[in-house]
Parts: sequence; structure tokens; C-alpha cells
Amino acid sequence: MNSPNSQFINKKTNLFLVLAGIFITSALLAEIVGVKIFSAEKTVGIEPAQIKLFSDYILDFNLTAGVILWPIVFLTTDIINEYFGKAGVKKISFLTAGLISFAFLVIYIITILPPADFWMGIYKTDPDGNAFNIDYAFKAIFRQGLGIIIGSLIAFLIGQLLDVFVFQKLRKWTGSKMIWLRATGSTLISQFIDSFVVLFIAFYLLAPDNAQWPFSQVMAVGTINYIYKFAVAILLTPLIYLGHHLIDGYLGKENAELLTAEAAESSKSLI
Repeated sequence: MNSPNSQFINKKTNLFLVLAGIFITSALLAEIVGVKIFSAEKTVGIEPAQIKLFSDYILDFNLTAGVILWPIVFLTTDIINEYFGKAGVKKISFLTAGLISFAFLVIYIITILPPADFWMGIYKTDPDGNAFNIDYAFKAIFRQGLGIIIGSLIAFLIGQLLDVFVFQKLRKWTGSKMIWLRATGSTLISQFIDSFVVLFIAFYLLAPDNAQWPFSQVMAVGTINYIYKFAVAILLTPLIYLGHHLIDGYLGKENAELLTAEAAESSKSLI
């Protein structure tokens, strides 16, 4: 028969594995589907925002499809931070960055494999009868520019490390109370930096001359992205409490409080 302590350790391990699985899967999918740009206004059936920023740019909420999944990453980050501390977030963040890099390496190798003739023939036209090159489409969808990949990974790691730092600073101030403040506050601050870093690296610093954005455009698009992330972070606040409720029910209230106390204590030496 398992002792109460061993049962707690098993539940703690299972919890971390589930949260890590959600975190890694969401981050990896966000990177892969991020190549698609969609209209947020059309999605909800409203007119384009037409926001004028930095004098030269009138922008709508045309967003990377990855923003559908990144809020799950932010939410999971805060929950891991609460129960496993800074060390837990750093461990899963660096592991995820490595797995994303590996995934893109595999995808790149696959895109350079010569296509089979019959495969090209089956999909030589689209449903309207227009000429269609499926191998080109495959490469266009799955192969992203090196600058985008590097920028995204750097922004991801900076955002995660900043998030966990701010979260633990706020937790030191609030104690076990005001979950909404440390979770939402840390996300709002970290994503402010993330919104601009990825664009600056991908489209300004590492972009070829013929594709380089003006700095004002980087700032304008980054601002639009942050407005969206700000709104989503606020709307997701109730889910943070739902996550805590479910985890406290799984671990037991006493064990959950013990785990959060251990996470807070272990993070003090890492801040």
C-alpha cells in the first residue's frame, strides 16, 4: 500500500507531466500554425479597426494564428509557476525551446526531400481547376524564415523568464492571496516585451534589405499585437482560478498549499 507521502509525490509528478504536456504541445503548435495570418475582425463579424499608429500606418487586427494557442501557454506558465516555482518554469521553457528547434530542423529536412511524381500529379490542380504545385505549397506553409524562427525562440525565452521573475516578485508581495494580480500582471509585463522582440529580430534586425520593415512599422504592429494579448490576458483571468480549483481538488487542499509554499520558498534563492 502506498503511503500518503508517496501518493502525494505521484500526484505531484502527474500534475507536472500534464501541465508540461499542455505547455509543450501548445507552444509547438503555435509556432507551426503561426505562419497563417487571420483577421480578428472578420472572425467576430465586425468592421476592420483601422487604427492609425506612428503617423504612417493604419492597422487592423490581422494576427498570426499562433495567438489562438499562446494564451494557453501563458496560463500554463502561471500555474506551473504557482505550484513548481521558478525552477519548474525554467526547466519546461528551455526544454520547449529545444523541442521547437528540433521540430523545425526535422520540418526543414522534410521540405527538401524530392517529391514523388504521382503525388505531384494527384494534386496538380486545385478544386477550381487552376494549376497547383503542392510541393511548393507544403514548403511555403511549413518552412519559415530563419529570422522568424530565431526571433520567435528568443522572444519566447525572454518572455518566459521575465514572466516567472515578475510572478515571483508579486507573490513575495501578495503571499498566497491575489492570484489574479501575479498571474495577469506577470503576463501583461512579459508579453509587452515579447510583442516587440520577435518583430524586431525577425523583420528588422535579421531581415534581408528588401524585406526589412521600418522601425516605426515594427512598433506599430507590435502595439496591435500587444493590445490583443492585453485583452486576452484580462479575459482569461477566471480560468486561472478554475485551474487552481481543479488542481487543489486533485492534490487536496493541504497538499496544494504545501506545494505552493515549497515553490515560493525555492524561488526566493533564484530571484
